[in-house]
Amino acid sequence: MYKSRTKTDLIIEVWEALDCESVGAKEIIAIEESVRERFGASAVDQPMITARLLADEGAELRHAEILELDAQRRVESPYDAMFRNILKFSSFNETIASIRNLENLRLKFLRENDKEGLRLVRETALKGKNRAQMIGKNPKVDRLKRDEKTEIAGWFTLWLQSPEIFENWIALRLISKDFREKFQSETMENQPEK
Repeated sequence: MYKSRTKTDLIIEVWEALDCESVGAKEIIAIEESVRERFGASAVDQPMITARLLADEGAELRHAEILELDAQRRVESPYDAMFRNILKFSSFNETIASIRNLENLRLKFLRENDKEGLRLVRETALKGKNRAQMIGKNPKVDRLKRDEKTEIAGWFTLWLQSPEIFENWIALRLISKDFREKFQSETMENQPEK
């Protein structure tokens, strides 16, 4: 029905076809359905993003409706529960558990071909890596804690680059002489034996 080749063009084309004086929840939902049909569920933006694009094109917005729809969508996100409190790295054990949880989600989303889920997994891991790096570079933080966070940032980096080798790599890393010398005061539950 619509001829647009890009998502942006499709959003504008659907809006023009709706021939409405202003844009609210009903119009945003109609646009989302067309985007979902053409480009898949992961291509559907939050209502506020679509509304901003339409406003830039000259649409008059019914702000209250769009804000309510946007808030409702954010609450409804099927990913919220999956990612809630997943990122913990105050210790090496917590970090390993977090990375394993992210890996389980990554594998689930791969099986389901869920591109949005995969994007969120990567985004979450990058957030963990960046936070760890930030703490690792902070001169106000204790030296051992900075070293631990720098180590943890490296773990996230490795997992982001090669998740399939992480389990074998971490088992070797935890028993390595370098790791043990650097972090011998760090307690590791379930630490592999030498």
